[in-house]
Amino acid sequence: MKKLSTVALLLALSFLVAAAAVRMSKAGSTRDEKTAAVALGAVVPDFTLPDADGHDHTLASLRGKNGTVLIFMATRCPVSNGYNARMEKLAQDYAPRGVNIVGINANSTEPIEEVKRHAAEKGLTFTILKDKGNQIADRFDAQVTPETYLLDASGKLVYHGRIDNSRTGDAITSNDLRDAIESVLAGKPVQKSEAKAFGCSIKRG
Repeated sequence: MKKLSTVALLLALSFLVAAAAVRMSKAGSTRDEKTAAVALGAVVPDFTLPDADGHDHTLASLRGKNGTVLIFMATRCPVSNGYNARMEKLAQDYAPRGVNIVGINANSTEPIEEVKRHAAEKGLTFTILKDKGNQIADRFDAQVTPETYLLDASGKLVYHGRIDNSRTGDAITSNDLRDAIESVLAGKPVQKSEAKAFGCSIKRG
């Protein structure tokens, strides 16, 4: 009887260990899938977020025929605000060339009404989405505002990082995002696919 109890206990422990391994495997697979979704060279899966008016948009519906730039931005961050004019200029320069600029506000401290008011006050005409709960920011592992992600015509992530190297715009010596866009439009590989973004940390809820 004692031997049978020991066997039963060992079987139960084996089952628990196996179940735990399966759960860890599934969790690891989920993390791997999320990582792969935002890795350079990977196609970014579709997602849905509301704009400042509360209307839902999918990434697919906002993609430009030649590329898409996602910019995590803020209403209160001085660094992000220092780039407002440059972000709008990017939208004006590249929309006619088939590259859409899409803003994403993921700050838990900045409500959607504020995002709408900020865009109107700053003259931002491109679509700005609200990432409540930081789901998309987490998917991309976005950390600061502004932080950018360039997708080519196929939806593949080909550049991640800063817009340029100057907070104020007075001493730009490296137009990293523009250079990446121009490479995509020319059908060439992006030579500098990453340039560390800087700015204010994204305020997660």
